[in-house]
Amino acid sequence: MIGAGPAGLTAAYQLVKRGEPVLVIEADDIVGGISRTVERDGWRFDLGGHRFFTKVQAVEDLWHEILPDEDFLMRPRMSRIYYDGKYYDYPLKALNALKNLGVIEAFRCVGSYAWAKARPPKDQSNYENWLVARFGWRLYRRFFKTYTEKVWGVPVHEMPADWAAQRVKGLSLGNAIMNALLPRRNQKDITSLIEEFQYPKYGPGMMWERCRDLVVKFGGEVRMSTRVVGVHTTDGVVDAITIENPDGSRERLAAAAVISTMPMRELVAAVEPPVPPEVRAAGDALHYRDFLTVALVVPKAASFPDNWIYIHASEVKVGRIQNFGSWSPFMVKDDKTCLGLEYFVFEGDDVWTMRDEDLIAMGSRELEQLDLVRATDVERGFVVRVPKAYPYYDTEYRQNVERIVGYFDEHARGLHLIGRNGMHKYNNQDHSMYTAMLTVENLFGALHDIWSVNVEEEYHEESRPSHGGTGRDAPVLPPRAATK
Repeated sequence: MIGAGPAGLTAAYQLVKRGEPVLVIEADDIVGGISRTVERDGWRFDLGGHRFFTKVQAVEDLWHEILPDEDFLMRPRMSRIYYDGKYYDYPLKALNALKNLGVIEAFRCVGSYAWAKARPPKDQSNYENWLVARFGWRLYRRFFKTYTEKVWGVPVHEMPADWAAQRVKGLSLGNAIMNALLPRRNQKDITSLIEEFQYPKYGPGMMWERCRDLVVKFGGEVRMSTRVVGVHTTDGVVDAITIENPDGSRERLAAAAVISTMPMRELVAAVEPPVPPEVRAAGDALHYRDFLTVALVVPKAASFPDNWIYIHASEVKVGRIQNFGSWSPFMVKDDKTCLGLEYFVFEGDDVWTMRDEDLIAMGSRELEQLDLVRATDVERGFVVRVPKAYPYYDTEYRQNVERIVGYFDEHARGLHLIGRNGMHKYNNQDHSMYTAMLTVENLFGALHDIWSVNVEEEYHEESRPSHGGTGRDAPVLPPRAATK
């Protein structure tokens, strides 16, 4: 097993429950991947904000198998959008939105929406036109353009619509307005409007630390700070890996199967014998978006009640701000809270390479600039950098992934790709877990197509009949073929 994030540990846990020998190799010194909980001096940080809700019943059941019910909190969702000096409640609330927009601008937005519905852009293959067709130009510029360009670092019109359909499927001006006007309720059909969610009281890493312990308890092994530097094949079948231990020594280990969550680009480079030039080029062409969190300790009374605030303002670099105390009171201490300022970056750029003290100073200034917290109220700060946080969907990623996967299917049998970076696919935590669960079943004769989990254009946020749980269905699950 390569990687001890949600997908890797889920696969390992499912295997050890079957009595199978499992070795998990993790390059970092902490489990959980981007779903980890980082702890610094007693403060806990959730990297990215992980709401625990799913409509995949098998995942819901597994969460509660790993952690007892008393370790989950049911948390109210509160979030806002900052734009043009004003804070908009999100999900939208009619009076708040009307007050911020003003009557004239509100009519202009509705008119722009009506025009877009009557005359939608003909080419909706890029993210900008996809959004305009659903919201109109005025709301697109107000609520999507700036934030999206912060997150991905490129103009919206250069982004393919794949990511758009996945992230805001089912959300349009019409149903956003209906949600604003109707009485408050725990809306669960559209993920972006969910108003309540489960959350482990010590953050998402609590889940994966417990899962690691269960893997070890049932006979598995987890090696930390250890890298996979070679994946070896003989006659088209994977039969060994080479690892680099913390002391720099290398070791070759036999493997009956390899389940990988490591970034696909790195995996391609690690395969031996080397892959053909065109496959290596496809791997090299895969890209990632990185991010860092600047966590600032402030008095609880000086902060805000939101779980997070989206910052749609070009005058500051921060993209989103979390209040970890609003996620769980167990993540903070005393009468203070900790705010996580998220900066979306490319590894090695100017923000990524800033000194920690300069990042803390910049974050403090931006909090005050946004009229959230005075810079002088910041008592201390921490910086957490996360490389390869998000697979990058450029116009050629799909064919590059298909070329790599096609080669592995033929020349690296026994190599199974799961999870977000393993599949270079923008899966959420629950979908990453589900790819792992189905892959383990495939090892024992099932014929699931894990690539149909979370197919963006089809079902990411579609509502389906509920089977319990706390929120989304994975609306179209992979066909469950009969086992051999």
